[in-house]
Amino acid sequence: MEIVEDSLSVPVECFLDRPLFCFLGQVTDRKPRISPLWYLWEDERLWCIGDTVGKSYMERVVNNPETTVAVVDFDVETGRVEHVGMRGHAAVTPLTDDRLFRLLRRYLGEETDEWDPRFADLDGDRWSFIEFTPETVVARDQSFAPSLDP
Repeated sequence: MEIVEDSLSVPVECFLDRPLFCFLGQVTDRKPRISPLWYLWEDERLWCIGDTVGKSYMERVVNNPETTVAVVDFDVETGRVEHVGMRGHAAVTPLTDDRLFRLLRRYLGEETDEWDPRFADLDGDRWSFIEFTPETVVARDQSFAPSLDP
């Protein structure tokens, strides 16, 4: 993984540890597509959960693994704008319970009995990981002085 630019005040790994959305960008038939997804940054890869039933982004990963990902942390009140953009390749891989738990607890908390029922028991026949391996990374702090009153 080559870091082309990095102006963040924290290491890229620390930024990616935040429970934000990643935006998976793909091109199919010369048409751009974007999918907001939950993710886990681990082993220098992004791991996203993907529904294989009725979701075209999973099929696009299989058919064209060249992918881009953007993660943005934005707060209009403070003027914080931090961005990590990555280009690389994605693959659909089977779920593993331990990695799935680490991903979901970032967004839902430690107590599985309090999770939204949709995430309590994901079926490995229906759900898979999108495993994204970045080749290049651009990390930018594009923060600004806020002018809006809260």
